[in-house]
Amino acid sequence: MSEINQTIQDKVQAWLQDASIDEETKQELRSLDSSPAELEDRFYRDLEFGTGGLRGVIGAGSNRINRYTVGKATQGFAQYILDVHSKSQAEGQPSVVIAHDSRHFSPEFALEAALVLAGNGITAKLFRSLRPTPQLSFSVRSLKATGGIVITASHNPPEYNGYKVYNASGGQLVPHEAEEVIDLIQQVSSFAQVKRLTQEEAEAKGLLVWLGDAEDEAFVDTVAATSVNPEMLASGAGKDVVIVYTPLHGTGNIPVRRVLDKLGFTQVHIVAEQEQPDAEFSTVKSPNPEEREAFTLAIELGKKVGADLLMGTDPDADRMGAVVKDADGEYQILTGNQSGSILVHYLLSQLEASGKLPANGAVVKTIVTSELGAVIARHYGVSVFNTLTGFKYIGEMMNQFEQSGDHTFLFGYEESYGYLAGNYARDKDAIVASTLIAEAAAYYKTQGKTLFDVLEELYQQFGYYRESLVSRTLKGKDGVAKIQSLMTDWRDHAPQEVAGIKVKEIEDYSKGLYGFPKENVLKFILEDGSWFCLRPSGTEPKIKVYFAVQGSSNEESLSTLGKLQDEVMARVDA
Repeated sequence: MSEINQTIQDKVQAWLQDASIDEETKQELRSLDSSPAELEDRFYRDLEFGTGGLRGVIGAGSNRINRYTVGKATQGFAQYILDVHSKSQAEGQPSVVIAHDSRHFSPEFALEAALVLAGNGITAKLFRSLRPTPQLSFSVRSLKATGGIVITASHNPPEYNGYKVYNASGGQLVPHEAEEVIDLIQQVSSFAQVKRLTQEEAEAKGLLVWLGDAEDEAFVDTVAATSVNPEMLASGAGKDVVIVYTPLHGTGNIPVRRVLDKLGFTQVHIVAEQEQPDAEFSTVKSPNPEEREAFTLAIELGKKVGADLLMGTDPDADRMGAVVKDADGEYQILTGNQSGSILVHYLLSQLEASGKLPANGAVVKTIVTSELGAVIARHYGVSVFNTLTGFKYIGEMMNQFEQSGDHTFLFGYEESYGYLAGNYARDKDAIVASTLIAEAAAYYKTQGKTLFDVLEELYQQFGYYRESLVSRTLKGKDGVAKIQSLMTDWRDHAPQEVAGIKVKEIEDYSKGLYGFPKENVLKFILEDGSWFCLRPSGTEPKIKVYFAVQGSSNEESLSTLGKLQDEVMARVDA
């Protein structure tokens, strides 16, 4: 280990000499003696617990996700749960619901978290097998738990896993809550401080409770009840829609199929190669329904069965992507903004037609989401609210509506394929999104329209809004510095004009604009209403650049979008 600095050597030796760390982990570290760069990457920092929890590459080391970093995080979270429970003066014992996805070591990390909670006198309510993230959010609320944990890395590559924590409302922790947890985790200076029971001890003391069928049934029934035109489905309209669905080897398979079946969709074809859980996600480069490549097999099957709609959900089933036939009969992937706009229009039009649209209705979206859905919502007399990126902020706003009674939450969404209708959860839900877009396809099919037809009608009525997202992955220590340098450069040398259009306004969210928490995001709004936004990812080593334009025709919008994107990315990549 002579080629790495003394600080790294000391951290590696501390792990090797720690009696609480198992021999297999130590052997993994010893095998890296001849790989100084790898050891440095594993130990140059502690895996950061951000506002979304932990996410990282699986492996031994302080900058990796493993049973020890999960245990340490859970020890800090356990103290937070005990503090929250004490302040609330709630009766009984505090409890935390835990779910996990299909990734490598997800069941092991979920059990480890449960046993640490039990070691701290907190009842851990653990699902016996993989479950969707939105079901975790729902179950925290329905079981009146003090908090929740889900083990997932969403749509990241197979070598990743993650750990997300939830509050008693079923939402991911917002910054002020996360800061408390981070402070408590930092107080855990050694793995020996992590309190832990064995599984046998936890079960014997009633501190490890297994969840299953009853919770599943409650979730499926609740999602099915979000249908906004049950009469149309009861008449058999769902039987005429041909659907192809892929769970992309994740948790959506059973709940999506159960809800669709309950609502009368009988022609649902599953992509067999992607039906079963697979931690390697062996049929795709990335299990991400935002990417066309993830739908390759679904499109093949769609062509065979003549599908009206293709749907895919990511591994933890909180994101849904949809594919529809265009005017030429070719399958086109809808962007998250397009699907969201269609869902806003369908949901609000059906509520209005049935006389159930509340006078104080609200739609909530993020600052990087298209304005098309907002324009549609206002057309129906519904208020629109913006939040920072991250569904936790939408969930927080839902709580505010519930407490004040000033607004009735109808729909929340973000451009990254996350949607929620109904008040049963506080996180995005690909199961309800799949249900509603299938219902919309059924409704419009009764009118002789495809979802692509509906999207074109919305463009014609409200304007041709087009968006894009470009990401740059910059891994490791140097990547973090490069991303920070980019953001500093754009702040210090902000452009006055881009693609021949003057910059009208610059929103720097690091200043805490509009009462939002401070966040490292820059948004440039141009004179013609176009905008672009630079945002480092909170969960991946990426910088994301969002673009949005509006034009009077598809050609005009795409031309403007291309020019804007080319000029901005030329500077980002310089």
